[in-house]
Amino acid sequence: MRHIKLLIEYDGTDYQGWQTQRSGNTVQDILKDNIFSFTGEHVRLTGASRTDAGVHALGQVAAFATHSGLPVDTISRALNANLPQDIRVLSSEETESDFHPRYNALKKSYFYIIAVKTGPSAFLYRYLWDVKTKLDVEAMIKAAGILEGKHDFSSFRGSGCSAKTTVREICSLEISRHRKISFMSAAVKGDFIKIRIEANAFLRHMARNIVGTLVEIGRGRISPETIKEILKSCDRKKAGPTAPSKGLFLEKIIYPVRDSSLTGFTE
Repeated sequence: MRHIKLLIEYDGTDYQGWQTQRSGNTVQDILKDNIFSFTGEHVRLTGASRTDAGVHALGQVAAFATHSGLPVDTISRALNANLPQDIRVLSSEETESDFHPRYNALKKSYFYIIAVKTGPSAFLYRYLWDVKTKLDVEAMIKAAGILEGKHDFSSFRGSGCSAKTTVREICSLEISRHRKISFMSAAVKGDFIKIRIEANAFLRHMARNIVGTLVEIGRGRISPETIKEILKSCDRKKAGPTAPSKGLFLEKIIYPVRDSSLTGFTE
């Protein structure tokens, strides 16, 4: 039995998220169907992050076991030959039998793109939240500093979350402003805010709920200092709304480096 690690990117606009749903049309199911098409095996494909419907990924990691003897580069080519154009396997490699994409992850990073009072772009509208109003970025940065560190993030947990503990550690929460975003070989001008969150793990909707709350602070509806009270309350109703999924990107999964010729644990 061989164990294969995949590095995947996808545009989540037309999908019901990563994880298998009764309604179908998930990235996980499409990949499993395509693996079956050339191995004849119904594999168990495990992903590092259960991205929600509409969320995009630049560095999703998944793994599966197979009896196939195909070289790893052939596996990538076989998948990309049949996958829809908005799902791509960037690389495939053989890894160790005990590698688990989610449980072995040290950290995960997401980023979110917001357009501030900017006319909709014909190219970027699928990938950002146009809030149509000015935001106090300094207030948002102040609140972000309070959220960094280890806390009980119950107030930012979405319904249906099955996590055994709600304590998470945000390693960094960075907010930056940009006057343009590169697209293809051009630059789309505007007023954009990028929120990047790196944590040891995330609760369901945690990243989007944090973004929604930071936007409320930027609008002046919540003071930055109130973040302390929101965290302490462990009450989802105290935090801001859930930001739209289309502006969120899974950036990368970070794993510990092992002393091995295999690279399945290296990021």
